[in-house]
Amino acid sequence: MKTDKVILGVLGGAAAGALLGILFAPDKGKKTRKKIMQKGMDYSDDMKDKFDHVLTAATKKYEAILQEGKDLIAEGKEKFTATKDGVENFEV
Repeated sequence: MKTDKVILGVLGGAAAGALLGILFAPDKGKKTRKKIMQKGMDYSDDMKDKFDHVLTAATKKYEAILQEGKDLIAEGKEKFTATKDGVENFEV
């Protein structure tokens, strides 16, 4: 399983557990709704942080792969030019 799916599963399970715990708590409705809203906001913030982290990591990997590709192309051009020059200077 991918780490992202595991993280989402754990956060979803924790959210469901917290929601059920709050709903069955012996508090008044107004307090319960405030707790639910606060927990929802907390989980939303956590999800945003996780998403930002994953997005940053993916962007860094993409940029590294792109730079590696550019380096390989430049190296190939250099080798082609060197080979071309060697063939042009070749005397029989």
